[in-house]
Amino acid sequence: MHLMIPHASAVGEAAAHTLAELNLPNLAQLLPLLTPVGAPLGSDEYSFNTPFELALAELRGCPATDGCLPTAAWALQASGSSAAAWALLSPLHLSVGAEQITALPPQALALTERESQAFFNSLAELWPAAEGYTSQWLGTHQWLIAHPSFAGLRSASLERVLHRNVDIWMPEARRLRTLQNEVQMLLHGHPLNEAREAAGALALNSVWISGCGANDSHSQPLPADLQIEAVLQEPLLAGDWQAWSQAWLRLDAGPVAALLAQAKQGEGAPRLTLCGERHAQTWALGPRPRLLKLWQALLPPRADVARSLLAL
Repeated sequence: MHLMIPHASAVGEAAAHTLAELNLPNLAQLLPLLTPVGAPLGSDEYSFNTPFELALAELRGCPATDGCLPTAAWALQASGSSAAAWALLSPLHLSVGAEQITALPPQALALTERESQAFFNSLAELWPAAEGYTSQWLGTHQWLIAHPSFAGLRSASLERVLHRNVDIWMPEARRLRTLQNEVQMLLHGHPLNEAREAAGALALNSVWISGCGANDSHSQPLPADLQIEAVLQEPLLAGDWQAWSQAWLRLDAGPVAALLAQAKQGEGAPRLTLCGERHAQTWALGPRPRLLKLWQALLPPRADVARSLLAL
């Protein structure tokens, strides 16, 4: 089993304080049994793609080029859809404050499928089929459009901007800035938004464009034994450190404990990838001499979990 845990750590005093008090006994036993595989992926918390996305790209056998991962095309891979280059449009509400513009998560809109499809269809004039566009409504929070002009355009992941000032991650490519502005203009005063605001709901006033590009011909499906545990995402992005701690405790008692059992038995090629805001690191079980296995069984080593996670 390859266990991958995104949002395993974060930058800042609140995260450091939370991790210092967090007791994860199974992870503390697991890490010393495993060996780091390669160098950590990623750079810093201001990169365009998260370390989690970079780790998935590596598993797919794709170049992990920051800001140029075709995550929109990957979202369609299971359905067999293909086109020159896809872009993911995530409907959201941009909250304009005195000093910054903050991106609220798509879930904050509480869109129904019917509302989402209605908004998507009403914007179709921006991507006409006669001009070479293809569009697909993939889900309430996932709108996809394809056009050759999206190939190679650098864009920031949606997760980078949620609950944050969007300024440093705004699209650099003129093509994407223009499209975002056109969407915002059509949404302003939109009858569907007027009905939402009258009902006390947030207006859908923008989209975040990300994941541009075509699926690499050498791209591989994700490994069958990959198990992604994403329960840390929501509380971390919301800054709910108590809920994040509780989610970590459940992970430690469940999937991490199961991987620890595999590692102790030396079966199943156990691998662990932990992804923070800056880096993602993978560990795997390497060969262990019999004497070392006996010693580790009698005196199980324990890792400094907080230190390991804060390095991510």
